[in-house]
Amino acid sequence: MPAVRKNWHLLPNDPTAADQLARSANTSAVVAQLLLNRGITTPAAARLFLDSPMNALHPPGHLPGIDAAADRLTQAVADNQKICIYGDYDVDGTTGTAILLGMLERIGANVEFYIPNRMDEGYGLNIEAIRQLASDGVQLLVTVDCGIASLAEADEARRLGMSTIVTDHHEMLERLPAADVLVHPRLPGSAYPAGELSGAGVAFKLAWAVAQRASGAEKVAERFREYLLDALALGALGLVADVMPLRDENRIFVRHGLNRLGKKPTIGIKALIDAAGLSDEKNLRSEDIGFRLAPRINAAGRLECARLVVELLTTTKPERAKVLAEYLEDLNGKRQALERKATGQAKEIVELNGYDSQPGIVLGHQDWHQGVVGIVASRLVEHFARPVLLVALKPGDEVSTGSGRSVPGFPLHEALRACDEELIGHGGHAAAAGFKVRPSRIVALREKFSEFAAKHFNGEPPVPKLRLEAEVPLSALTLGLLAEIEKLEPFGIDNLRPRFLATGLKVEGEPKRMGVGEKHLSLRIRQGNTAIRAVGWNMADRIEELMSMNGECSLAFTLKLNEWQGQRKVEIEVIDLRPGALPELV
Repeated sequence: MPAVRKNWHLLPNDPTAADQLARSANTSAVVAQLLLNRGITTPAAARLFLDSPMNALHPPGHLPGIDAAADRLTQAVADNQKICIYGDYDVDGTTGTAILLGMLERIGANVEFYIPNRMDEGYGLNIEAIRQLASDGVQLLVTVDCGIASLAEADEARRLGMSTIVTDHHEMLERLPAADVLVHPRLPGSAYPAGELSGAGVAFKLAWAVAQRASGAEKVAERFREYLLDALALGALGLVADVMPLRDENRIFVRHGLNRLGKKPTIGIKALIDAAGLSDEKNLRSEDIGFRLAPRINAAGRLECARLVVELLTTTKPERAKVLAEYLEDLNGKRQALERKATGQAKEIVELNGYDSQPGIVLGHQDWHQGVVGIVASRLVEHFARPVLLVALKPGDEVSTGSGRSVPGFPLHEALRACDEELIGHGGHAAAAGFKVRPSRIVALREKFSEFAAKHFNGEPPVPKLRLEAEVPLSALTLGLLAEIEKLEPFGIDNLRPRFLATGLKVEGEPKRMGVGEKHLSLRIRQGNTAIRAVGWNMADRIEELMSMNGECSLAFTLKLNEWQGQRKVEIEVIDLRPGALPELV
């Protein structure tokens, strides 16, 4: 079944405004136009975006709840109270846990950490774990990347005599948990200017505030400064993996965190970089985190237990780090195999049952591992352009675990709230969520979820748009242009790598299949006197479409640098294609 066809939308360009911004912000017209496309119109905003200085990070005390949390932690250390950091099992949660654990260990805290098992315990706080921690003598429980919706669990911790500090960034319920301190960038009444921090970003701010108190000043002592630079790199991992918008403070996190990862990685991260085959990269990019490092970290939480990830991120022993990194590499291979199988099965189910005609897709299957249904849901969203809920069924289980992913503009957490009576529980945010459901209620869940989606979309889901920044002739695709574009790094949500349009192209010779399984496309295209190589990942099945008009085509693409045997060339990475010299635009 072919993927949903996207409408191509070419953004309007304003050469006059671009020239004015270029002169006033001291940048090129190309970069100026790309900034305008991102809503950045003033010289000051342009320089802040391009420079992203570390001193533009908001002081930790501006984050709601931070001062009270840092004071409480400092007092707990002074009183030698037993502290437990309770983190989520994904990249954001494990990196945030490692950040806070390392900081507290440096100030002499009696601290341990707890990461729940996805398969046995599910997301977030759970009452049995809280009871066990209380019986082990934990006096202060600190959550990372979870807890803001854990009302009953917070009540149980209080009943057992444990103090709690909740640090989180997920969507809140109407009632907040009865914790001693809540730290969240979007607490009611908050005026924090960067509400899209990740869980690791919140943990970093708390570690920074603790370091200030341990230093007795706003400027932290040198030993804490070096640690916080390492923590910034961990925060970048969590932030990119959690697909947070790369604007404002998040952009600063990722830019400087990537720099630290590339130039001075910790022992654990260095082992992970080596295992992922990135050790020869001169400059790590956000895509390296998203596609190479984060999946390896996530593999532990998806298939086994993510405690090993925190150990990797905090170890000081190179031999142990290598063993752990290689173990994660093996797990990631298993995760990929499970994901490929489940994705194929899910697409087949949708096709056989006609579910692609529904505004929302809900599926369950006994062969699916609950650790990969979230990734598979993402694959189906990309393919069908609809919100998706997938459930991993186990024979004999009264309650099954599911995961959902959304399309832009569809509030998944609100959709699940509308399905409350069909669910055992749920949590998450607009783009991604988890839930529990009885297998007998999946059909009813499908009906209610599709009903909510139909109302939200007013009938049919909108056709997804492919946003193209400019039409560019092949002759303009130079190393210089690529260098200009890279000034906008790091790329990610809200700052995508620029996508361009080229029309009136002709395929030279025959396009070729390449890669494992021959899934990818390699071709050479010409426009006038200029010819250039292009690659299309997972696009080999579109060769017939590409050549349907004698090789005349238009391409939507990004630029990439190909370095081989000392040669540096610009190549095209195809995002989408249209047969014919002039595509239809909307």
